[in-house]
Amino acid sequence: MTPIRVLLADDHTLVRAGIRGLLESIVGVEVVGEAGEGHEAIRLAEALRPDVVLMDVGMPALNGLEAAGRLASLDVSIRVVILSMHNSEEYVLRALRAGCAGYLLKASAVSELEICVRAVARGETYLSPAVSKQVVADYVGRTGGAKDPLDALTPRQREVLQLVAEGHTSKDVAQRLGLSFKTVETHRAQIMERLGLHDLTGLVRFAVRSGLLIPEG
Repeated sequence: MTPIRVLLADDHTLVRAGIRGLLESIVGVEVVGEAGEGHEAIRLAEALRPDVVLMDVGMPALNGLEAAGRLASLDVSIRVVILSMHNSEEYVLRALRAGCAGYLLKASAVSELEICVRAVARGETYLSPAVSKQVVADYVGRTGGAKDPLDALTPRQREVLQLVAEGHTSKDVAQRLGLSFKTVETHRAQIMERLGLHDLTGLVRFAVRSGLLIPEG
């Protein structure tokens, strides 16, 4: 039987080690790589072509939801499962909109990990039982409803917004993304205008509320 090839992405080394150990104890599952942040996860996924990516939701610079959305646009055959401590409806809905195949709470029973990986590898969608009934019902009810406010921003602008909300200056953002200072300032101004915001506090609140900046804990 061909093993299910899994890529693991989480910015906490000990968490990755623990999840990797659990995955390697599952018959027919092979961990092919590990990533510590979103950009690295995308690069490894493109290079390794895993069947499943287990993606932590709260990673710096490029969070798991943004990385998952980019992966979905690059290769729909790669099935992404979001790993999260948060059962917030907004995060789960954003994961579904981004094309994720699953949403697994970190508080789940160990047995759920195997059930989830095998289900998404078969082409199914898996949501932790603690969130699935409420969220699926709401998601179906919202078909054709209000758009995600983040849709007003380009992928690059969402990346700039996350970094700014994390506390990075425009100079820091420019260095991290390989952009000019002026370009970053232009992005910041456009973000403010498109979202109808007027200060940094408003940006941070929006980033948290929309699931772009994931609070710790």
